Parts: sequence; structure tokens; C-alpha cells
Amino acid sequence: MTSPTRFDGIFTALVTPFTAAGAIDWAALDRLVVQQIEAGIAGLVPVGTTGEAATLSEAEQLAVISHVVNRADGAAYVMAGAGTNDTARTLDTTRRATEAGVDGVLLITPYYNRPSQEGLVAHFTAVATTTRADVMLYSVPARTGVTIAAETAAELSRSCGNIVAIKEAGGDPGRVTTLRAACGPDFAVHCGDDGLALPFYALGACGLTSVLSNLRPRDVVRLHQAWRSGDHETALALHDHLAPLAAAMFLEPSPGPVKHALAIEGLIEDKLRLPMMPVSAAADRHLRSLMGQATGQ
Repeated sequence: MTSPTRFDGIFTALVTPFTAAGAIDWAALDRLVVQQIEAGIAGLVPVGTTGEAATLSEAEQLAVISHVVNRADGAAYVMAGAGTNDTARTLDTTRRATEAGVDGVLLITPYYNRPSQEGLVAHFTAVATTTRADVMLYSVPARTGVTIAAETAAELSRSCGNIVAIKEAGGDPGRVTTLRAACGPDFAVHCGDDGLALPFYALGACGLTSVLSNLRPRDVVRLHQAWRSGDHETALALHDHLAPLAAAMFLEPSPGPVKHALAIEGLIEDKLRLPMMPVSAAADRHLRSLMGQATGQ
């Protein structure tokens, strides 16, 4: 089994920058990747939910994945979002991502059709057995209507040697304890919610897959490092400082707020694809206020 230490730290759920005309903005993507690596980010997650994978064509998804792999050039772990609600399509997406050179794939629970736990085992097993890449399961019931039970994760980790981690985004820190008890200490648990990172770390999560780190990578990394080094006072101070901005990333449907914030700082165009919409004037005012307070911290 792959050592969970490769999942230690912050993985950024990368936005996909678009030009004003709606095409992928490769120069802006390069800037983001470089900024992330320079800030000490451990991993990059292209074409996930934050990357608007649902509105990218299959060709665009593969192009973004390949671009991030090449641009990172081994300086960060690259885990591509590869999950869909169709097992056959997920197999194909995972195969293409593996051929592009990713280190791992992030596999969401099938949405809309909402399979049983037995269906989840069959789905994830079918995918994991056809790739050499690491597999991180992704449990986010608010988006998919399905939770990966701890016993299901344990069964999968026992039967598939490359299913080595889970991104837990159900909003309950207590799940860390349940997952660790079921899956053992070598199974990596990632927090999937910036605002809950600190309690997740305290309960044994090894890292965070972050939206906020698109915007504030150094501070998000510093919080994790402070906790791991035993400087809990600094970790708590950073948590308190970042909490309002972390919450603001979901004031309106994501990735609208984080893309707007990145546009305020001149890093990308404030462009999304329908049905996602730009943030409201009220959200703009709130974000600008918080970012002004955060400047220089």
C-alpha cells in the first residue's frame, strides 16, 4: 500500500480559468500552478468540482490534466478528478488520466443514480483494478446524495491495494474517528471543508483538499504546518483568521466566489460557464471587505 505520508499537507482543488470568450486560459492556469508550488502546496487537484469539470468537454478535461502534470513536473502530487455517475465513463476517464501521468485520481460517489453501498463497492473496485494510480475516494453527500460508509471504505481498502485515501466532505469531524477505526492508521483521511480543517487534523486527518488555497495558499499551508509541529496556538490563530474567508468561498455556489476573489487580485478572469453564474453585488462587497482585512496577514 502506498504510504499515506504522500497525502500529508494541502491539496488545492484547482479552479479552471477561462478567457473572456470562455476558452481555457492556459497562461492563467500556469500562473496558478506556479503560485501553488511556490507556496508549498503538496498536491494539485485539476478538473474536480471546483474546476468545473461538469462543464468541460472530455477533451478539455484531459488537456487540463496533462497541462497540470507537465507544469508541476514532479514538484507537487497531481490527483485528477476522474469520477462520474457512470462506471464505464469513469473507467475511461481514469484510464486517460493515468496515461497522462497523474499520481492519483479522485473518485466521487456516483451522483443522481445514488447507488447502494454494494453498488459503491462494485463501482470503485471496477475502476481501481484498472489503474496503477492511487485512488482517493470522495464522499460528499450534499452534492451526490450518497455517503461512503466507513465499512465500505474499509472493504475497498482491503480488497484494492491502490484505494488508499478518502476525501471526507460530509461536514462531520467525527467521521475521521469512524473512518480511522474501520480502515486503520495507514488509510489517509483528507478534510474536504476548509472551515473544518483544524478539528479534522486534531482527530487524525493527514491533510486538506482546499478551495481557499487557490486564493491563500501560504496561510492554508502554514496552518497545517503549525498543527503538525505542535504549535497549536498559531494553528488556532490562523484558523480564526481564515475562517471568515473560508466561509465566504461558499456564500454562493462554488466556484463562483473563489473565482471572483482570484479575479479581484488580477490572477484570472471572472468567468464561469453556465449554469454557474458570477457572484452577486452583495457577495462582491463581502469578499472585498474580507480580502482587505486579510491583506498582509
